[in-house]
Amino acid sequence: MSDAEVVRVTTTVSVDPDEAFRLFTDEVDAWWRSGPRFRPGTSREGEMRFEGGVGGRFVEVFDDEADEVFVLGRIVAWEPGSRLVFELGGRDFGPDDPPTEVEIVFAAVEGGTRVVLEQRGWEEIPADHPARHGLVGGELQGAMGYWWGDLLVGLRDLAKRGGSGA
Repeated sequence: MSDAEVVRVTTTVSVDPDEAFRLFTDEVDAWWRSGPRFRPGTSREGEMRFEGGVGGRFVEVFDDEADEVFVLGRIVAWEPGSRLVFELGGRDFGPDDPPTEVEIVFAAVEGGTRVVLEQRGWEEIPADHPARHGLVGGELQGAMGYWWGDLLVGLRDLAKRGGSGA
């Protein structure tokens, strides 16, 4: 696997690893930003959800007449407080396209939790695939790192507030 095709982002949140995992999974819709940059391919706003446990789905649910559920991926590893791995496709991915894989590791550090996110599998995605937006190697790594980093700011902010119910 080419290291340039792996995206890594790290942040620290002000809660313990169990709570960081809970916020990441149970409150994904509260920290995952809205709008076409973060939820491309639709003009409708749905609710992002993880269906917990190995084999569960990562979905966006649209509560309208169609009650549509868009499957973004499947959960590969579900280890509350320490690790989550899920496949991630998206609207740019067809049914025969291989998904990427996202692994998040939650580690206790002084004052909270270090959250390390790694997205891999890009080397299986052809260079001209729409999900790459014309980017390969370090350009892809930089753009996707910025995208994930922007999303994880939302997680960090949610942790500071104590969750969406605070």
